[in-house]
Amino acid sequence: MCFFLLSSPVPQLSHRCALTLPCCAEAGGATCAKAPQVTGVTVQLEMHTLWQQFDQLGTEMIVTKAGRRMFPTFQVSISGMDPAAEYVLLMDFIPVDDKRYRYAFHSSSWLVAGRADVAAPGRMHFHPDSPARGSQWMKQMVSFDALKLTNNLLDDNGHMILNSMHRYQPRFHVVYVDPRRDSQLHAHRNFCTFSFPETRFIAVTAYQNHRITQLKIASNPFAKGFRTTDPDCLKCQNDFGDTLNTKVKGQQPYSDIEDLLLDSGGFPPTVNIKSRLFHENAQLNNNCTIVHPYRSLPYHLIFRLRIIHNMIPEL
Repeated sequence: MCFFLLSSPVPQLSHRCALTLPCCAEAGGATCAKAPQVTGVTVQLEMHTLWQQFDQLGTEMIVTKAGRRMFPTFQVSISGMDPAAEYVLLMDFIPVDDKRYRYAFHSSSWLVAGRADVAAPGRMHFHPDSPARGSQWMKQMVSFDALKLTNNLLDDNGHMILNSMHRYQPRFHVVYVDPRRDSQLHAHRNFCTFSFPETRFIAVTAYQNHRITQLKIASNPFAKGFRTTDPDCLKCQNDFGDTLNTKVKGQQPYSDIEDLLLDSGGFPPTVNIKSRLFHENAQLNNNCTIVHPYRSLPYHLIFRLRIIHNMIPEL
């Protein structure tokens, strides 16, 4: 049995484009210089400290059939582009290794469970603003907040297809739009690839490590409704995090439902008609009440109640 130990090398805040790369076979294995439009490109990962915090715990990203956004969101700042040249920005995900993992709750660690499943079809996610001039890309942060992860091999929505319980490395690509008519002959010179080791993650259908759940609640701006500043409610909040990974008679794990709320930016419409139930429950347990910022609905660990699952079958 092999234990998966997390190790975080000293991070590099910004990455520069490599000046050379292997050429095509016709060049006899020599190296080719990158195009001048990409040689000076430097990319810096935004929210670097937050990514490090997740990496130290072992980052997990939810994948669903319908597709789920990433948190932390992959965001970068770019410099060194040719302001007048046009660029396309895109992302893909590659397996870190050929292993499949499982989470051991007794040791709070990831274990190698066997060889990886057959790799999902490779896809690229193009930033919706592509192509754009370098001046536009450099004047503001570039965010891939529309990117979604799925485990649906038949997905036709353009989401990134990943295998659950496999480890992935996101990659960021900067491609110079060469205006020459024979640009295809220079394609290998017109792009740069950047990867940040701290953004590696394991794809899961439900959070395995409760500390990951708690950190996402604490750092996701859409999760303010799950937080409390009352010291008397700390146990309430900790119990909530522990409960998210509990399954009830084959129902979806609580963490998956919680992620649906975080992804949508608030409660689903079905919660409105049940405000009285939440209110009554909060009155019975008024020592710890959590109020969602967008609606005045007292919220006391509703995922602990089996009746909620019965009343919201669509989740």
